[in-house]
Amino acid sequence: MLSLPGLISICLCSCKTKPAADVKANYPEWAKNAVIYEVNTRQYTPEGTFKAFESHLPRLKELGVDILWFMPIHPIGELNRKVPEGLTASLGSYYSVRDYKGVNPEYGTEEDFTNLVKKAHEMGFKVIIDWVANHSAWDNAWVTEHPDWYVKDSVTGKMLAPFDWTDCVKLDYKNQEMRKEMIASMKYWIEKCDIDGFRCDVAGEVPADFWDQARLELEKTKPMFMLAENEDKPELLKKAFDANYGWGLHHTMHNVAQGKDSVYSIVKQVLKIDSVIPKKTFQMNFITNHDENSWNGTAKEKFGAGENVFALLTYTLPGMPLIYSGQEAGLDHRLQFFVKDTINWTKNDFSPFYKKLNDLKHANEALWNAPYGGTFEMLKNNQPAKVLSFIREKGKNKVVVLANLSNEKVTVNLKGDKADGDYTDVFSESKFTLSSTNLNLTLEPWGYWVMEAK
Repeated sequence: MLSLPGLISICLCSCKTKPAADVKANYPEWAKNAVIYEVNTRQYTPEGTFKAFESHLPRLKELGVDILWFMPIHPIGELNRKVPEGLTASLGSYYSVRDYKGVNPEYGTEEDFTNLVKKAHEMGFKVIIDWVANHSAWDNAWVTEHPDWYVKDSVTGKMLAPFDWTDCVKLDYKNQEMRKEMIASMKYWIEKCDIDGFRCDVAGEVPADFWDQARLELEKTKPMFMLAENEDKPELLKKAFDANYGWGLHHTMHNVAQGKDSVYSIVKQVLKIDSVIPKKTFQMNFITNHDENSWNGTAKEKFGAGENVFALLTYTLPGMPLIYSGQEAGLDHRLQFFVKDTINWTKNDFSPFYKKLNDLKHANEALWNAPYGGTFEMLKNNQPAKVLSFIREKGKNKVVVLANLSNEKVTVNLKGDKADGDYTDVFSESKFTLSSTNLNLTLEPWGYWVMEAK
């Protein structure tokens, strides 16, 4: 995905983000300290159904996730369906939508999904669904009933597929009737199933004024949480969206893990984003998601032995952390995108690790999502080539993080007295006093300390 090169010139001398003074968020208050979880229904269980997924709700509640994001739930197009090389059949791409008001029969029925949302709500979850507004399947009824709703080649007059997505056809947002029907289709799921928001696919390919129009109309029914799959168009966050994708941070962390970039590059990325996006909004941080896992490599491939320390950064740096299906079980397999490929839930169990982080995210205001969370400030240390150290702070709430982003054991001392005080380590629960004069904390390769002021 796109990052933000050339958009800004940043002064890095302070290495500190600015507080969001008296800024009010557009999103519901329940999202202020939330953790989002991406559900790949097809691959989640052997059955690949909504009903089968229900059995995981108690486990996810115990894990401490808050928002369940379901990948597209709609029927998948059959015309021009992509088939993986070497195979003769395919279940198709989730993002080739044949009916915006329908449910993929492989997953169950609309009643099944409604019941799932109801059970999730009863357990305290919020539910958002993936929305594909840029394009539809070739056999979506709109293609034949409203051909003027699609972009045409100026020479041939034929409808166009976006990018190399030959199983899809691009919608034309110059057409006002199509816009109205797209918004009506989104409202359908709020009114029928009581969903709480949308993750909007390739949001930057759709005009910002449509999303502004949609948000205004959708919130006549209930408050929404809106997530844009985009990073290079901050204007989407002015009115329509509450959060976008932290692709830049993801790629920077990957480069650091591979030894291709400096530890300080992570700080630069945090400060860059803070200077670009509105103070009332934030980014979604991740080490993996459905695209990264299937197309670019598993978290283990990308981060190696540092998988957990980089996951920890997605929680403690500014932003909302994402857990992808199977991430908490150490998913180290590239899930097939077009065919059935069930997640192996017995590989590893990182649940205690993620539960600790989820509990910290919920309880400590310094880590809450903008504009409710605290400032970020880099702390200088004696191992700057290997260790990232910083403090998140809001009032009396403080979290100090020391992360060894190398494969070497190090002893760390902080420079300056910014973090001096009494702390409890989140993972070991040991108590100690931080002081720049007597710190000498040992960090194992890819090790970390997460310290909370008490």
